[in-house]
This record gives sequence, C-alpha cells and structure tokens, in this order.
Amino acid sequence: MVPMLDLFWNMMKEEWRVHSTMFGSISFALFPIMIFAIAFMGSFLLPVFKSVLPIQDMLIITHGNFLLLGLMVGAFGLLGNEVMNRRFGQASLLAYSSRSLPLSERFIFANFVVKDTVYYFVFWVFPFIAGFALATPFTHISPIYPLILSVTLTSSFLFGLSGVFFLSTIYVRSKRVLGIVLVLILVIFVFAYKFAGISVTSLFPPLILFYSFSWTNLIITCAVIIIPFIISIALFIPEFTDTTKRYRNMLTSMTRKLWFFPYPPFSAKDLIDMHRSGSVVGQTIFSFIIPLALIWFFLSALTGFLPAYGIFLQFTVLTGVIASTMYTWLTQFDSFTSYSCLPVSVKTVIASKINSFTVLQLIPIAFISFVSFTTHNVPYLLPALVLCISISFYALSVIVYMTGLSPNVLLYDVKVLFVYLISVGFPVLVLGALSFINPNYALGSVLLFLPTLYLIKLGFTKWDVLDQPIF
Repeated sequence: MVPMLDLFWNMMKEEWRVHSTMFGSISFALFPIMIFAIAFMGSFLLPVFKSVLPIQDMLIITHGNFLLLGLMVGAFGLLGNEVMNRRFGQASLLAYSSRSLPLSERFIFANFVVKDTVYYFVFWVFPFIAGFALATPFTHISPIYPLILSVTLTSSFLFGLSGVFFLSTIYVRSKRVLGIVLVLILVIFVFAYKFAGISVTSLFPPLILFYSFSWTNLIITCAVIIIPFIISIALFIPEFTDTTKRYRNMLTSMTRKLWFFPYPPFSAKDLIDMHRSGSVVGQTIFSFIIPLALIWFFLSALTGFLPAYGIFLQFTVLTGVIASTMYTWLTQFDSFTSYSCLPVSVKTVIASKINSFTVLQLIPIAFISFVSFTTHNVPYLLPALVLCISISFYALSVIVYMTGLSPNVLLYDVKVLFVYLISVGFPVLVLGALSFINPNYALGSVLLFLPTLYLIKLGFTKWDVLDQPIF
C-alpha cells in the first residue's frame, strides 16, 4: 500500500509540475476556479431552462455531459504503450520508471490511470459540483440534490471513463473482439428500446441511482464501474520500444497521392504515423464515433421539443466542434523538437498538420452522410456538411492561433480556454439558431472561412517568431 501511495503522490506532483511549468502555477490553479464559477452562475439560470426544457431532460443531458467527459479522457488502452515507452517528445514520465524500479509494469500503469482519473475529477467534476452546491441556498433548491448529484455525476464520469478504458483495452488486444462487443451492446440497446419498450436512459446506472437512491443501486453502480476497470488493468500488456517492427515504405506512394498539398512529405508522415500506431481507427472510434453516438442519443431525447431536422443540424454543429479536435490527434506525440535540426520553419510544420487535418475531415463527412441516411434527413445533407466542415475549420483556426503545435498541453491555460470558448461558442450558437430557423441558412456558415484564413495566417506569423516549447 505504501509504495502505491508514494508512486501515486509523486505522479500527481509530476502532473502539477509539468503543467505549471508550461503556463505558470497561478494560471493552472485558476482552471478549476473557472469551472466552479461557470457552474455557480449557471445555476441561477435554471428557472429559465426549466421553462423551455423539462427537469427530467435537463438531468439526462447533465449526466450525459459527465458521461461524455469520461468517454473523452478514458481511452487509456490506446495511450498505455505511449505512457510506458516515453513517447512524449523530450518528457520522461514516472511511468517510464518500470525499467529501473522493482515494480511491475501493470502496477505502475494502474497508478498512472488512477492518477489521471483523480486529476480530471479534481479539475473538472468536483468544481462543477461545488459551484452548483454553493448556489443552492440562493436558488431555493433542496440541499439534498447537491449531495445526490455529487454521487451520480461522479459515477457518470467514472462510468464513461471505465467503459471506454475497457473498450480501448480490448481494441489493443483484438479489434475483432471489440467489434463483437460493440455489436452486442448495440443489439441490447435496440432490443430494449424497440422490442421491450424500455427507455435506454433507464438502463443507465447513475440515473437509476439518482431517481431511486439506495445501497443496492449504489453497489450495482460501483460494480459496473470497478469491474471493467479491474479487467482493463489485468488485460494491459506493455509493448516496449525495443520490439522490432518492420513496415513497407509508404512515404513515396503517400507523398504522390498528396501532391496537391503544399508540403506533401510532412502530411504523408503524419498520416503514416497515425496508420502504423493504429491511431486513425482507434481515435476515430473512441474520440469521435462513441462520443458523437452518445450525443445523438441524448439529443434524441428532445424529439418532442425540437423538429427532426433541428436535432440533426444541432448534432451537425457539435460534430464540427468535435471534428476540430482531430488536430490534437496529429500533434499529441509530435513536437517541433523533432524538426529543429532540419531547415524547416514552424509555419511549415503547422501548415502540414492543417493539410493532414484536411484529409481527416473525410471522417466527419462520411459520418454525417451516414447519419443523414439512417435518420431520413437526406434533404438536409448539403447544409449539414457545409455547416460541419465550416465550424470544424474555423475552430481549428482558433486552436492554431491560440496554441500553435501544442493544443493538448495548453488546454488548461485559463486564458487560452476562455478565449477559445468565446471565439468558438458565439458563432456556433448563432449558426445553430439560424439553421434551426431555416436549414438553408446553414449554407451561410461558409462565410466562416474568411476569419478562418485570417486567423491561420496570424497563427503562422505568431508562432514562427516564438521559441517553441520543449516538453
């Protein structure tokens, strides 16, 4: 127990030092305070929301957001080998110490997962719950609700995290088995909804716990969180970098296919790296399809309040925002340090990432097309695609301007996040409202490419003259 606590505590300190070194201890510490303030002030708007949306739907959406957060951060199965093999630019994490300490790889990795879970809980989940709880005396909400929500929202977050951790671990071990598991889950949901007449939300343990709080339901909820977590740790097998792998030369052929880009070799390198690491399929499943499937499920709960085309176009807007995060796929384990010995400018590297990002936009295009056919929204497909891609590239331009080649590590800079939320949130809300009024208004989102090109140009100028951080 003592070695585990020591290792966990040192990993927590390591996480703090890494982020506080990047953008200062005060700025980093202000992040949970910002989440707290948003939740506190948002609590006073509950009467307004209740006049538009029933409280039951608000509860479903709130729990769904925490479930989505868990899904977005829980793909440890994909990151496991990166963590254990020090593929983080110049950074050497404590998890890499399995080579020099008398501790098993599984033990170290388990501590890393627990550390990341606690880390996200402290910086995202707890501040939100605390902000809502502090506002209850002023909003005339019973104090029992913050206590119950503190349990159910936390379990929603952990449920999503544990579930995607389990699925990503299966993916690494066997893609075929993952396909079977996903099909079984889909069959269960379809059977429950179509044939048994059971609302799928009634199968979600945290919501069951909220509506009927008891020790039995609490134990069941804890079990469905802990069991997949334990299985995932048991299935984890690190693949060390001294393992020899051989690949055929793809650079020449890929470069030829991307001849129309300004920097074909760099874009080809990005796509080859993602292909060989399995990130294209893995990230698409765990960082794109699963979160969006969850979003569609919760948006579908609004069918009685919004027209079908309205739900589809709002979903398209959110797809565009999530599609913009594909830029982080390309920069996650790549830093400018790798290019510093070459006669290559920062502008060139960023431009090549944008080119690779453009190729990856085929994924949201195919996804939106599939959703439109399956939901009978084909007449709105063209406005939806224009809306999705316009928002995706606009959000990308904001990310490039604000973070350069480090979108992952600068997320917790309060100033950067605040500017990003304002810059992206306002046009997204306007376009969402306009497309809801008239689907053809979504075509006007193509005008976003004007500020997109301007921000990207500013980003090139900004980051080309600044020293690049080494992490």
